Amino acid sequence: MFIEFLLEERSAEATLRNLLPKILGEHVDFRLHAYQGKPDLLNKLPDRLRGYRAWMPNDYYIVVLIDADDEECEALKAKLETIARKAGLHTKSAVLPEMHFQVLNRLAMEELEAWFFGDVPALRAAYPRISAHLEHRANYRDPDAIPGGTWEALQRLLKHHQYPLPGKITIAEKVSIHMDPDRNRSHSFQVFVEGLDAILEDANRGLIRGALREN
Repeated sequence: MFIEFLLEERSAEATLRNLLPKILGEHVDFRLHAYQGKPDLLNKLPDRLRGYRAWMPNDYYIVVLIDADDEECEALKAKLETIARKAGLHTKSAVLPEMHFQVLNRLAMEELEAWFFGDVPALRAAYPRISAHLEHRANYRDPDAIPGGTWEALQRLLKHHQYPLPGKITIAEKVSIHMDPDRNRSHSFQVFVEGLDAILEDANRGLIRGALREN
């Protein structure tokens, strides 16, 4: 099997490069493709998915990961689902359980940095002056609903603790290498992992079906 990840920016690429082997295991092949922001990804996605449709084998999967930002989540997810459907591809959300799918659409709520706030030990491993009790403070209890945007909140937090303010990619690399998928409190991260688990299960069902046909 092979998984192609379509991402809106390079900080997501840096994050997943460290995280995916922890989620998928070391023997699942994948490729990360980062776009130049959400508009670039959404504009190019229809043609890219139609291109995949022309040659995709059954054990090839596509994961689209995009920040929700300030958009209405259901509307953004519906937009991604519609693009895949018009390209002739089946998404996980559109098929019945146990049915084969080719595309997994997932939203980071509201931004990818929420996943970092969902794993405070990883944040502290990268930036030790951050409080170990951060997750118990009112503004940080729900990583997917931090007031004022998660990227801005992370910048303020680092500045408060007198850390330099590097770019998103540097922070993503420093934090994600310490992240443990099993302890992340972000609901959108948990849904993302559940989707990847569903891909592994679907691929395994395909192997079983193939073996039965050969026998």
